[in-house]
Amino acid sequence: MLTRDVLEDPVALTRALVDIESVSGDEAEIADQVQHALGGTGLKVERFGHTIVARTELGRPERVVLAGHLDTVPLNDNWPSRTEGGLMHGCGTSDMKAGTAIALHLAVTEQAPRHDVTYVFYECEEVDSARNGLKILADKRPELLTDASFALLLEPTHGLVEAGCQGTLRVLARTAGRRAHSARSWLGDNAIHKAAPILRSLQVYEPRTVVIDGCEFREGLNAVRIGGGVAGNVIPDECVVEVNFRFAPDRSEEQAAAHVREVLAGFELEIVDSAPGALPGLDAPAAREFLAAIGQPRRAKLGWTDVARFATLGVPALNYGPGDPNLAHKQDEHVELDKIVEGADVVRRWLTAGA
Repeated sequence: MLTRDVLEDPVALTRALVDIESVSGDEAEIADQVQHALGGTGLKVERFGHTIVARTELGRPERVVLAGHLDTVPLNDNWPSRTEGGLMHGCGTSDMKAGTAIALHLAVTEQAPRHDVTYVFYECEEVDSARNGLKILADKRPELLTDASFALLLEPTHGLVEAGCQGTLRVLARTAGRRAHSARSWLGDNAIHKAAPILRSLQVYEPRTVVIDGCEFREGLNAVRIGGGVAGNVIPDECVVEVNFRFAPDRSEEQAAAHVREVLAGFELEIVDSAPGALPGLDAPAAREFLAAIGQPRRAKLGWTDVARFATLGVPALNYGPGDPNLAHKQDEHVELDKIVEGADVVRRWLTAGA
């Protein structure tokens, strides 16, 4: 149970959240406990599946969002948590229960922020987009998000501001051949061999580096999976290469798709997943205030996060959290205890300065 003592200590709260198993699709228990913890705060609390929304109603002239997901990737002999020295190890410590703990800690303990705050604790971020709790909320109750002028997503950034995010596109590139016995291969047409030009095009591809608002976005076009073959004695008649394009947010999804078609011209392509990027969004007054509160330079978010969902809704957003993004999803995932404390102090300072 998330007791008051635990809720008042962001490190203890991180440990408690990590020790509630919540692999994507299994967030019922953690959502129950978060909802219970918010029950006596005076916040307006609503639940949508295993997504919890808690809002202040203080009549402030501006509203901001603090958001964090409740789920983790599957466990990998790294649960429950353990603490050694100044590090907390365990599934979800970095991505992103330390950041989610900061939001929950502030929701419970900060009674007089200078902005009205919408806290969002959502399910199924680590799986396909259709199940994402923030997406479902944006589709069904967008007004709970769009009345904000700025959003802070507490994804792992190792205590730095990461602005915007890359877009992502997944494409299946197919080649077709003709089956034959491998002992008489000249009677067939090997589809796997015909995929060689696809791999060569990707091998020699030179990605762009784009600087937007002082943030450097590096693109990447890569094969991430390949499949083909029928049996050990059959010439294959199909091969499929899955290609992932991580593109800078100055490209639209349509422009990204057109670029991939240009690079892989002549091959049958099927787009199976696409999500837009998000521009840095540093011009919003609340974003400038947050940058001033943290006192650190910003950098581009190399990866896709739900800041893109906020951007689509017209709400500028930044990524900021205590975890190291390079440790996300790894067996040795961990977070520095002092980064949790520092992160809670930074966000509190931003929420209360001048209040």
